[in-house]
Amino acid sequence: MSDTRLLIDIEVLEFLRTLRPREQTDLLKRFRDIAAFPSNYSDFFEYDSVGRRVDVHVFGRFAVKFWNDFADRHLKILEAHLADRS
Repeated sequence: MSDTRLLIDIEVLEFLRTLRPREQTDLLKRFRDIAAFPSNYSDFFEYDSVGRRVDVHVFGRFAVKFWNDFADRHLKILEAHLADRS
């Protein structure tokens, strides 16, 4: 089991509240999976405004942005939203 702490942005939690219970459960489980093995869930990455690598994982109809703060042993879920299918 990972000793990484999972931190979820409050806006992500508010987004989860708008979803069906099954989707909420599935996403929360996926967040835990990402925290355990972040590199397994990086579909692509981008850089934030200060130059940090932010990984993006597409999960069903959702996109999840996360930052593996390796030094502090934190996995931070920064954003979750409907994936852009266009």
